[in-house]
Amino acid sequence: MDIDSAAIQQIDYDAERAKLLVRFVSGERYVYVGVPGEVHRSFVEADSKGRFFQAEIRDRYPYNRLDS
Repeated sequence: MDIDSAAIQQIDYDAERAKLLVRFVSGERYVYVGVPGEVHRSFVEADSKGRFFQAEIRDRYPYNRLDS
């Protein structure tokens, strides 16, 4: 899903695997593992996606950078 954010371009979520995929406006893509569905929903609904990401996702879940 494309996002209206200065920092984040796209958010996708795989509910079966609890994986959150984030594409930043820089083009970098990351997958975060073990992210609960309610965190994904709150992320999508947050007024500031960048602020929510910094406070609730970054450094809280294991992640891998994906090749662009």
